[in-house]
Amino acid sequence: MKPPFERPPIPVVVHQHAEESAMLRHIRSVLARAPHVRLRHLARLDERIAAHLDGLAVAGSYGTRLCTEALERPGAGEVFALAVRLIDERDETALQRLIAIAAALPDARRGLLSALGWVSAPSLRGLVRTLLGGDAVRRELAIGACRLHAVDPGPPLLAALGEDMPALRVAALRAAGALGRRDLLQYAGAILAEAHEDPALAFRAAECACLLGGRGAAEATLESLAIGEGPEQAPAERLLLLTIDFARGREFVRRIAHAQEPHAVLRRRVIGATALLGDATAVPWLIEQMADEVLARKAGEAFTLITGADLADLDLERKPPADLQSGPNDDPDDANVALDDDESLPWPDPERVRRWWQTHSAGLPTGIRCFMGATATMAHCQHVLREGTQRQRSVAAQLICLLEPGRSLFPIAAPAWRQQRLLKPQ
Repeated sequence: MKPPFERPPIPVVVHQHAEESAMLRHIRSVLARAPHVRLRHLARLDERIAAHLDGLAVAGSYGTRLCTEALERPGAGEVFALAVRLIDERDETALQRLIAIAAALPDARRGLLSALGWVSAPSLRGLVRTLLGGDAVRRELAIGACRLHAVDPGPPLLAALGEDMPALRVAALRAAGALGRRDLLQYAGAILAEAHEDPALAFRAAECACLLGGRGAAEATLESLAIGEGPEQAPAERLLLLTIDFARGREFVRRIAHAQEPHAVLRRRVIGATALLGDATAVPWLIEQMADEVLARKAGEAFTLITGADLADLDLERKPPADLQSGPNDDPDDANVALDDDESLPWPDPERVRRWWQTHSAGLPTGIRCFMGATATMAHCQHVLREGTQRQRSVAAQLICLLEPGRSLFPIAAPAWRQQRLLKPQ
């Protein structure tokens, strides 16, 4: 006989929990990289995700069955919701089937990895150890889970660096750099020397080397990738500008300013590079770019990254253009389906910004990196981790490791409660 407090699950409610868990995971993947989102905003979203996952847990096997049925469309969100349930239930057989799906579908793999990062570390005891003894995909997932929880996987990490499987080596390099394993710097350097034909592997080896304090060959590789094409170009350029000294950074920005690209694309790239370099002497030029509707918000974001001035808080913004069209629209014949990279950024008012700059420019450092209104010191970067937007926090996290190689890379995309715990004064 069932206890009187037990009730059968209400299908419509459990369906909502399953759908919302998947959908909100998709939203979170965007907001974790968004230019206007701060940790407190991420925390509110994470509370909603946790509430829906709790609803699925209360529904028990019925909630798990609905999540399993959702795998007819195995996107990252659907796999995330089911993986959390299977880990919670310790259903290793079903989890192994899910891993087989993840091995074939990149979106499914991302969802599974995000679930491994979402659950608590104690929930993964035994599971990660099992995965570390499995095939390349399972080892890749296990090492990724260790990276997300800032837990050293031990000898399997070194073994993975020596494997002739690029995806596994990439996962191991990311983990070694993020965990601050300076004893593995020589292995990153060795991979860097042989990875010329694999840009993804070369970038991760260079990234790992930079985070661990080895910059010579890594900087050369980043520069080569940054002036090339492909998916590694943008992250390589970003890391290079955060790593090289200020004078070389200025030379690199001047170099890319003469690249063979469409004019608007090129100016946008130079704006971003100037912001990452933190060149306060370029602020008047950035203010000029704010008059161009195509570049205005990008220039405003760059202005903030250098000066620390919040355009909205300081009333330095204006209304958006009345005829603004950005990102996807309702026209089924329009081939533009890309999200607007400037979505949610404020529209700067050039005249107000210019007046603010005239009053406050004297207090900013020149000739060195100016990051969010100050020199990029450890204490200042920690402050940005607590108070900045996600894009600003991402820069701060990398700068901290570059300032003090061997430190763990702060996980700005981790569940908000975990981040808040890490940010508490020790």
